[in-house]
Amino acid sequence: MKKYLAYGILLLLMLIYINSFFVRQIVAVLGVDIREAFTLSNFQVGLLYGTAFSFIYAVAGIPMGRLADLTSRKWMIITGLAVWSFMTVISGFATSFIFLIVARLFVGLSQAMLSPAVYSYLADLFSPEKRATVFSIYAGGIFIGVGLSFLIGGQVAQHYSWETAMIWAGIPGLLLVPIAAWLIREPERIKKRDYEFETTIISELRIILRKKAVQYHLLGFACLACTGYTILAFAGTIFNDVFGRADLTSQFGWFILGVSLTVMLMGKISDKLAASTPSRRFWAGYVAALGGLPLYAFGLFTSDAQWALLFIGTGVLISSSYNGVAAALIQYFVTQKQRALAGGLYLFVISIAGFGLGPPAAGWLMDSVFTGTYAPSLAVFMVMIVCSTVATISFAMAIKHYHRDSVNQYSIRVANK
Repeated sequence: MKKYLAYGILLLLMLIYINSFFVRQIVAVLGVDIREAFTLSNFQVGLLYGTAFSFIYAVAGIPMGRLADLTSRKWMIITGLAVWSFMTVISGFATSFIFLIVARLFVGLSQAMLSPAVYSYLADLFSPEKRATVFSIYAGGIFIGVGLSFLIGGQVAQHYSWETAMIWAGIPGLLLVPIAAWLIREPERIKKRDYEFETTIISELRIILRKKAVQYHLLGFACLACTGYTILAFAGTIFNDVFGRADLTSQFGWFILGVSLTVMLMGKISDKLAASTPSRRFWAGYVAALGGLPLYAFGLFTSDAQWALLFIGTGVLISSSYNGVAAALIQYFVTQKQRALAGGLYLFVISIAGFGLGPPAAGWLMDSVFTGTYAPSLAVFMVMIVCSTVATISFAMAIKHYHRDSVNQYSIRVANK
């Protein structure tokens, strides 16, 4: 596949990823309005944003990854895009909390089809030396999507209603479906008949998880995901309940957009560092785990709302910069026929920790443990401290086992043909 076409498809996949996170994050952006509309607790908002999505997303991710290794990655991507877009549109007509939960489950199921297929697709489309850079360009879509959800979703909700914002969030994905069907082409890979019935999904998972570097990779980046999704889930609550400035939630979206740049920059830096020592890609994890903590400590507990926005936003720029590198790193420990499955495994773990544990845990701490004006700040920062500590130790151990567990797979040069 010619290089310019490969990068064109990469940008299209990034657009789809932007859309998926716009849809995924819109519930948190509209969280205060939804909480008031259905008289919910913070714990229930955490369930809607986190657990309702992450449970099915995580559970489906692994079989979706295996399916992507055996079938058409193109049509998995397109089908997922169509389903989550439609379910988001009808969420705007929800009349109960249960309705929203069910719709959120379908969004989670369909979005589980996307990234495992894309990770495998991009690993075949580009050479290994470019992998962290390419995966980081794709991962930049996370924060463009989340940032736009704050900026656009919040504005639509303020001027119209949360229902209108939800409907508008789903429409762009439906428009992308025919474009994706026309442009996406499958790159070369091992023919599925060569390995389709060779091993079961369980045996493949055992092979992957037997590696210590993979174990510590998953633990470390799961902790960082826990931190990231917790602050995203409750940023609106913090600005509204702690600082009395709900309007800052929309402004926070500019910092989220900025994370797309730090993610891409971190991917490029990681590939440069890895030219001599491949395990240095894990340094991105150190930066994300420790670099944002001082900024969060000040921003969450200051008495000035504008300083809170500045320091919390800057903390997000640093603590979320690992995303593309993390997705790329696990590909160095698996064979070509395990790529989508490894991507599904990675998404399973970070979803359970990030969406499934972080937001509900922080919500419970707000409701049941901490009291006073700064209860949301205390709850979120407690999650951050624990996760950053575990992540830092995990990355040190992953580096220790990197060379023993990595797989040399430099034979596929599709992008250079």
